[in-house]
Amino acid sequence: MPVVDEIQEANRSYASEFDKGDLPMPPGRKFAVITCMDARLDPAKFLGLDEGDAHVIRNAGAVVTDDALRSLIISHHLLGTEEAVVIAHTDCGMLTFKDEELQDRLDTDVEFHAFPNVEENVRSGVTKIENSPLLPDSFSARGFVYDVRTGELSEVGG
Repeated sequence: MPVVDEIQEANRSYASEFDKGDLPMPPGRKFAVITCMDARLDPAKFLGLDEGDAHVIRNAGAVVTDDALRSLIISHHLLGTEEAVVIAHTDCGMLTFKDEELQDRLDTDVEFHAFPNVEENVRSGVTKIENSPLLPDSFSARGFVYDVRTGELSEVGG
């Protein structure tokens, strides 16, 4: 069975018991998460989230890009979030290449945001959030690294 058929079947089962259609649009716990798209990470599980609790923004490497900031700004100003957490992880694929290598391979100048150090990437992301002129000083951000082998979060200091 093709994967798309499998997910459609899974969705039919989920929808048949779905009872959360009345959740409000703003996240109930008033925070946002920026984390990696890595399939080993399930932020709802490792953060104890239910539907409606938080905004989860995912991209390759948990990089705080302009687009991630755009989402945070909307999340705060239109939907009431008050803080963000940036969560990268050990054994990240973004550590395995340099932008120049992929740019040469694909003959493009697209920036892929590869990085050599997970903790530095998290610090950089937190700093971008804290320095955004479109987020108030009251909007806080903290950073963490998720260990894919143990499931534990470790806070990254400044």
